[in-house]
Parts: sequence; C-alpha cells; structure tokens
Amino acid sequence: MQVKNKTVPLKTSPANDSLPLYRQVKRELQKIIEDGHYGPGKPLPSEATLALALKVSVGTLRHAVDELVHEHVLVRRQGKGTFVAPHNRARFMFQFFHVEPRWDPEDDMSREQVFPDIDCIAFARDKADEAEARALRIKPGDAVFRIENKLALRGRVVLHDRLALSAAIFRHLTEKRFSERPSTIYALFQTDFGITVLRAQERARAVAAGRAVARVLGVAAGAPVMEVHRLALTFGDRPVEYRISTINTQAHDYVSMLSKTP
Repeated sequence: MQVKNKTVPLKTSPANDSLPLYRQVKRELQKIIEDGHYGPGKPLPSEATLALALKVSVGTLRHAVDELVHEHVLVRRQGKGTFVAPHNRARFMFQFFHVEPRWDPEDDMSREQVFPDIDCIAFARDKADEAEARALRIKPGDAVFRIENKLALRGRVVLHDRLALSAAIFRHLTEKRFSERPSTIYALFQTDFGITVLRAQERARAVAAGRAVARVLGVAAGAPVMEVHRLALTFGDRPVEYRISTINTQAHDYVSMLSKTP
C-alpha cells in the first residue's frame, strides 16, 4: 500500500500486547485514515493490497475492515470497493438525529423521516466553563466556540442546540464558515478540519424550559422539555463537541433504534 509515496507496514506491538492481530490491523487502518491519507468518500486499496502491505492474511484484514464498517468509519459499496465513510445528510439522519413526529403504533402508514431546517441563532468565542472543560478535556477558561441552533421540522421549531467546541481544535472557524456550510455540521468537521465524528454518548433528562430556550421553542417558561447532553467522539474516543439539545416533546419523540450484534 502506498501512502504519500511510502509503503506502510503494520506497526505491530510487542509480543506481550494483548490485542488480537486483527485489532492491531484495525488500529493501523484507523491511524492512516485519521492522518488524512484517505479523505471522506475516497476508496481504500483492495483488501488483497492492504493485506500484503500490512503483512497479514486477507482474512485478518477483512475482520478489521468489518469492524470499521460496523462503526461507520468505512463503507462497502457493492462492486466498487471500500471507502472512507463521509458525513452526509443520510448518515446524520441515521446515526445522529433522533427526533421524529409522534405517531400511533397501530397506524400502518409509513412515515418519511424529514431532514430538519437548521438556523444558527448565536455564535461567539468565549471561555470554557467547568462543565464544558470537563467534557472536552480542556482547562476552565480555555477558548471555546459557543454556537446555538434552532431546528424545525415541517416549519415547527422543535429543538434548540447549544454547542461548545474547543477553539484549539477548530482553528479559524468563523460564523460565516459555519453558517454557510454546504452540508451537515459533522461534514464540516470532517472536510474542513479533518475531524471525523465516529459516535456520540448521550444522556437524557426531563427539565423545565428556561426563558431563553422557551422563546426559541415557542413554549411557556417552565414547561416540561427533554434535555439531551451529547459528547461527540472521534478516533481514540477523543471528545470534539459538547452539545446540549432541548426538545419540545409535545408532539415529537426522541427515538432510539436498539440492536444487538451476534
């Protein structure tokens, strides 16, 4: 495998490394992708070429690739090969957006999932408070970007987002660059800053709407709403975004699809 005109062998760990070989291969593939040698949507070499370059069997290589596909790092396209998974609207809806209009389980009509209309209503550079610093693994007082969005479904605002991003990671981010992005926020992270959000940890709780958020959602101050705290993670489970989403659940639900791998 040629990466920037250099052949890259598998950097195996010492003999006492407890990681199975396919996990070592997975780790090396992750590093190659994280370092930007293959950008979003770009194809990887064939499995035979990768296995030869990494000095492992095709079976071992395929096991590592299978895990990366399951984790949405890579995507297989029938007859075309394996590609670095891009962040796009479809992935956003499938993996990261969980708010849907309420429906009757006895209603057999299928409901099309609607992409939200997103408006940036605030953008500022500030100092991280203790909660933001703890979540992003930075120091209180370090520079962060604070961004607020409102999200509407079919013309009705149902969600208020408050994001905190480390300014050290997202250098040169501006309100214009953020607001005029051609795709999703996570696509912007990936294409402009080389940061791929792989997964997110979320914690949900019931709260009373504060005055500012209530105005955005069009509910009375003190009305019950759902608050979801999300920590978006990239390679090595490094946090890159701390987000607090407030959802008006009067006519919408937070929907999570659960599955269990064999």
